[in-house]
Amino acid sequence: MTNQTETIRVGQIEIRFLLEHKDSNGQLAAFEFTVPAGAKVPVPHSHEHYDETIYGLDGVVTFTVNGRPNDVAPGDVCFIPRGAVHGFNNLKPATAKALAVVTPALIGPEFFREMAAIINAGGPPDVEKLKAVMTKHGLVPALPQK
Repeated sequence: MTNQTETIRVGQIEIRFLLEHKDSNGQLAAFEFTVPAGAKVPVPHSHEHYDETIYGLDGVVTFTVNGRPNDVAPGDVCFIPRGAVHGFNNLKPATAKALAVVTPALIGPEFFREMAAIINAGGPPDVEKLKAVMTKHGLVPALPQK
């Protein structure tokens, strides 16, 4: 099974994979993620080839899916279908933690490691490099229209 001790830090967010593609015959990936209060979060995005289900573990993380906010507290669930534009924030004063389940397992630790290398490099991150990594891993950034 996956090395459950690796924590990938992307800025202020921590990710720990529980299951990867290789663990589930490609059927699902599962990872915990921790979001401190007020943390910088990824740009809203979508993915055409997999669904994502978020299960609240601790605190409250707010997922906005197709423009509708959903507070995900412990025991709550939020389903994000393929193609839905979504993003998240921790708007509360406490750290939040949730479980993400991706079906099929088309995203893995490699995506987060590549994003971490750009975001954690210091200074403002290179937006074009971030977009390239997202695209490579099947995410479509939903950047604001100018």
